[in-house]
Amino acid sequence: MYTLMGGGLLCAVSGLILLIVATATDFWMQYRYSGNLSNQGLWRFCMSGKCHPHTISIGATLRVVSRMQLMQNAATRILQAFWDATRAFMLLSILSCFAAIILGLTAFSSSSRASRTRSAGITLLIAGLFALLGLSVYTGVTVNFFGKRYADWRFSWSYILGWIAVILTLSAGIFHVCAVSKSPSPESSNAASG
Repeated sequence: MYTLMGGGLLCAVSGLILLIVATATDFWMQYRYSGNLSNQGLWRFCMSGKCHPHTISIGATLRVVSRMQLMQNAATRILQAFWDATRAFMLLSILSCFAAIILGLTAFSSSSRASRTRSAGITLLIAGLFALLGLSVYTGVTVNFFGKRYADWRFSWSYILGWIAVILTLSAGIFHVCAVSKSPSPESSNAASG
């Protein structure tokens, strides 16, 4: 039980660090814009060494792409919802992962070890699901919108760290859930001793 819990906590802490780094950095996508290498993250985009919040990018992008005001307003709302959804899912994933690590650590010193370990495992699985949803939304919109706009583009290291964090977080959840099933129940230890 302790080996699986320890492995789960190691995966969870590693996943949390990667989630924080992926969410905070500006290298989810790289592309060439006017001959310069540019990049963007969840919070801002950078062109020629200057970084700007996404709200500027969306308005400038849509003025070039679309001349119709109605279409521009609808596309702006869709892109803003895309950024908001991705950010929300990634932040929820970070918070859930942090809560699960606290639960997992308290399970070592608690009398209700099995229930806390199970709760930590379920919370880690939820954290992995949130990160999976955030990365999936980002992937879908990037491929369908930005991928068509920029000929020379690619996903970058922040995005890749996010996917590695999903794997680590889900693995940590599975380790914790398996640790509960491997733990001896109080009934079986009482029957064996008496």
